[in-house]
Amino acid sequence: MEYDTTQRSLAEFIGSFALTFIGAGAILTVDGIVSNPSVGLLAIALAHGLILAIFVTALGHVSGGHFNPAVTLGFLVTRRISAGMAGVYWVAQFLGGIIAAACLRVVFDDRVADELNLGAPSLGEFTNVGEGLVLEIILTFFLVFVVFATAVDPKGAFKMIAGFAIGLTIAADIIVGGPLTGAAMNPQRAFGPMIVSWTWPSEAWIYLVAPAIGGVLAALTYHHIFLRKSRSA
Repeated sequence: MEYDTTQRSLAEFIGSFALTFIGAGAILTVDGIVSNPSVGLLAIALAHGLILAIFVTALGHVSGGHFNPAVTLGFLVTRRISAGMAGVYWVAQFLGGIIAAACLRVVFDDRVADELNLGAPSLGEFTNVGEGLVLEIILTFFLVFVVFATAVDPKGAFKMIAGFAIGLTIAADIIVGGPLTGAAMNPQRAFGPMIVSWTWPSEAWIYLVAPAIGGVLAALTYHHIFLRKSRSA
C-alpha cells in the first residue's frame, strides 16, 4: 500500500511529537521532580530510546520513521526522497517538536519547565563548543548509520528487529553524550524546546549544524561503501 503525502507527513509529525514530548518530558520529570541522580541519566536515555523504537516500529511503514531532519537529509543526499517531500517532512518534524514543547509547558509546573528550559539540550560545564560540535557529529553519525543499516539496506534486519536497534542507539548515545551536550542528534528535538522556552544559548547552532554533518557523512558512507553494487570478479 502506498501512503500519500498527508499520511506520511502526519506520521512524521506524530513521531516527532512523541520523541520530543517523551524525551524532553523525561528530563523534566527526572531532573525537575524526582531528582534522583542515580537513575536520572539511564531513565532519560531509555525514555528517548524506547519512544523512538516504538514509533519507528509503529509508523516506519508509512513514512520511513525519520522523525529527525538529519535522517531526512541523509535520505535526500542519497536520493531516497525528493527535495519536495524532504521539505514536507522537515516542516512536519519541526512542527511536531514545537507543539510537543508547548504541551510540556502546559502540563508541567512553570518552575520546573523554566529551570530546565523544557528539556532543551545545552553544553555541559566541562564541554567547549568544539568538543560539543564533534560529539554531536559522531553521535548523529552512529544514529543515521544504524538507520541505513537496518531500515534502508534490503539485507538489513529491519523486518526482524523493527526500530529497536535505532532506539537503542539513541539510548546508548545519550548515556555517553547526555551530560556533555544533551545528546540531541536531532534539530527538531533541540529547537522545539528552545523556541517555546525562548532559550537561545550561544551554542544553539551546534544542534542544527552537527546533526546535518553527521547525518550526511553516515548516509554517504553507508550508501557508497555498503550499498554499492557488487562488481564481477
